Amino acid sequence: MKCRILSVVVFAGVFSVIALVAQTAAGQSSAATSNSTQGSVLNAVEAAKLMPASVFFRGQSASIQGRNSGGVRFAGNSLMLVSLVDTSGYSSQVQEKYQAYLMTESAVDVDGHHLAPGAYGCGFISGDSFVVMDIGGHDLFTAHSTHDVDLHRPTPLQILAAPTNPGEYRLYAGRNYVSFRLAAAR
Repeated sequence: MKCRILSVVVFAGVFSVIALVAQTAAGQSSAATSNSTQGSVLNAVEAAKLMPASVFFRGQSASIQGRNSGGVRFAGNSLMLVSLVDTSGYSSQVQEKYQAYLMTESAVDVDGHHLAPGAYGCGFISGDSFVVMDIGGHDLFTAHSTHDVDLHRPTPLQILAAPTNPGEYRLYAGRNYVSFRLAAAR
């Protein structure tokens, strides 16, 4: 009987130590995550939940393609979201450049170009270029885009973390991408 009681006491003590170690490790892990300068990539389902069903650009509303959405939750919980849009109601001249809607709560650098918080139209155009426009359809800048022949599973639109540069992300349209990161404080 004394052996059983002793076994139960030892087991309870070991279990308490394991629980305390696990709780401490979890606390350190969440503190490290919340203090991290890195963000986290949002997949299409996560991003689509945060995006409005339709967006305004150049005098019209267009519905988003939730299955072709992506985003990043930066440190500090600010978001950058992007989604392909249905541009069928726009002229062919607008459709050539306006393929996606981009919203950001923090300033970002897109291939060296500063983009302030706001909502924008954007698209990948010929000549290995990515154009960003204000919601009136005026070009703000054109950045260089890169063709990634090594991308295993291209989709119409996705965001992936850059494989070699922490804190940098890639906005893909198929195999073409443009790099971006949270802008440094000015």
